[in-house]
Amino acid sequence: MEIKKKLFGILSNGKKVKLYTLKAGGIEFSLINYGAAWTSLIVPSRNGVHDDVLLGYSGFEGFVNDAQFFGVTVGRFANRIKGASFSLNGKTYRLKANDGENNLHSGPYGFDKMLWKSEAYEENEGVYVRFETESRDGDCGFPGKLNAIVSYGLTKSNEIIADYQAKVEVPCPVNLTNHAYFNLAGERNGSILSHEVILHSSSYVEIDDKCIPTGKILSVKDSPFDFLNRRRIDANFGTLNGYDHCFAVDGEPGKLRPCADVFEPCSGRTMKVFTTQPGVQFYTGNHINSGGKQGSHYVKHSGFCLETQHFPDTPNQSGFPSCIAGPGKDYNEKAVFAFSW
Repeated sequence: MEIKKKLFGILSNGKKVKLYTLKAGGIEFSLINYGAAWTSLIVPSRNGVHDDVLLGYSGFEGFVNDAQFFGVTVGRFANRIKGASFSLNGKTYRLKANDGENNLHSGPYGFDKMLWKSEAYEENEGVYVRFETESRDGDCGFPGKLNAIVSYGLTKSNEIIADYQAKVEVPCPVNLTNHAYFNLAGERNGSILSHEVILHSSSYVEIDDKCIPTGKILSVKDSPFDFLNRRRIDANFGTLNGYDHCFAVDGEPGKLRPCADVFEPCSGRTMKVFTTQPGVQFYTGNHINSGGKQGSHYVKHSGFCLETQHFPDTPNQSGFPSCIAGPGKDYNEKAVFAFSW
């Protein structure tokens, strides 16, 4: 196992952005402390070819100007909040509308635009980076001072471990995730539509034309949302432009359990995802149009996301599993991404 650290860039205020590269098993995994972002993930194929399977940018400026959320840690609340507002304990909180009338990923200055404190360490059978940030009372419109600690690690068993923790002084919605875009064929090797997917979800969150939940949790049976058996991503698109939907993960929230299984037939790479969270947002890169690494350009369906999280708009949906953290109720969630080839 190995940990390397070097300077990645300098912000306009003079603060330094660090790049960490972790090596364990057969994988090399790189992260930066700006946005606590995943920058690259180099995984072998069945034929021994090593490809970077994460969409992103080669240099510092790309991440500073990023509008696609490539690989970043999202918070305080991942996904959408209807009307960019919510009410809690009799008070209404106004957020920044950055997705039409709605709030997406906490607005334009969420955790993805923060410089996190960071520290690399080795523990048991893995190498890790611990990121920490403090969010002031009123930050992005949310109540209470919040302290977040996010640890990402790579094990000898070729697993990425993601651990999310937060403490907040007053009751507040909290929903943290990582927004990595994957292409298991390699980040510049075309569309992800031929990837084969299993989602361990018997139901999904119904949404309107603005991607806001209606409040209904529907069965995936006999619908384009049925990934209980392995199939190509585009096998049942029908009238869909692709997927940008939250699936309810089968099993008990709070317990680590299977979430997804993705196979790329040309490379032989497989990624299995496990989560403690109630849901996973499956996004097939429907609106990607961005410069990428080493002069490449990413377009629609160049990558997919599996964002383990609470359901969208949970602060406004009393029927969804609660996302409220506060005194006596810290936020603790975990995800695992296991690779084979």
